Amino acid sequence: MIMTRTPLRISIGGGGSDLPSYYREFGGFVISAAINKYVYISVNRSFLPGYFLKYSEMEHVEEREQIRHPLLREVLTLHAMEKPLEVVSVADVPAGTGLGSSASFTVGLTHALYAYKRRPVTAETLAREAIEVEMQRLAEPVGKQDQYIAAYGGLLCQEYREDDSVAVRPLAMEEAALKELRDSLMLFFLGRTRSAAALLQDQKHRCEQNDASMLESLHFTKSLGREIERVLESGRVEEFGPLLHEHWLRKRGRSAGMTNAGIDELYEAARREGGASGGKLVGAGSSGFFLFQTRDRKRLRDVMARRGLAEMDFQFDFDGSVVLLRNQ
Repeated sequence: MIMTRTPLRISIGGGGSDLPSYYREFGGFVISAAINKYVYISVNRSFLPGYFLKYSEMEHVEEREQIRHPLLREVLTLHAMEKPLEVVSVADVPAGTGLGSSASFTVGLTHALYAYKRRPVTAETLAREAIEVEMQRLAEPVGKQDQYIAAYGGLLCQEYREDDSVAVRPLAMEEAALKELRDSLMLFFLGRTRSAAALLQDQKHRCEQNDASMLESLHFTKSLGREIERVLESGRVEEFGPLLHEHWLRKRGRSAGMTNAGIDELYEAARREGGASGGKLVGAGSSGFFLFQTRDRKRLRDVMARRGLAEMDFQFDFDGSVVLLRNQ
């Protein structure tokens, strides 16, 4: 049996500029942070014939082409995995919560198959293969930051160039500033999930049509990502929250489904009553998690709890996708 563990992520800055419809024209820049919430994938030779697949559903099929789960089908096809085979997936957080779970699943499954075949693999290869599956084979309107942060882990600066090449490097923060950043951030679950595909498809279409308001919003987001990089690397952690607030004000106007009156009220309560200096929805919008920066964790926690939002505590993950168990 092989088991991999692959982190989920929060977007720190520049999100949206990692979509090809934008970066192929203007270049993109994103900062992402891997967190210690994970997708676990196990791969084993099955005692049952065919392909036995367990995730939020269960499948038992004879041929790869019959697999309903698109990511499982395409990754197993890409690697020409022979039957009998059993694949099991479990996760710390449900899908559709804005933490990049689809990419973590794909990276983790790819890593598990390499380990199953006893072949070494780099984080770069894991990211690229996951991107091939999601963007080329399945034509999903997604960006690239989720696959890269899932594979590499840490706090990762990602340059997306017009020629499709990617350069990554760790965000250069002192240990004390890194701890200060982590201690100032809080995640709260909105209590609902959704697919980001419609919002991402809208962004893709409007970029391809040179929609002025969409392009201006993404130019601003990318520029803000650069400013966040400068602020955090210089140790000015307390300035991150106000920059998050600027991001929130711009992103909420990017697409009609990005927010709603209830979410706006929660955000204002977090700032007005909870003492948050700024925040954002993690993911495409209207669901998932709120990320806030605050100096008073208890005050913000109490305000959110009164409105029915549960906190999810987290730490940063610096390992990326790893093989936890190799028993063959």
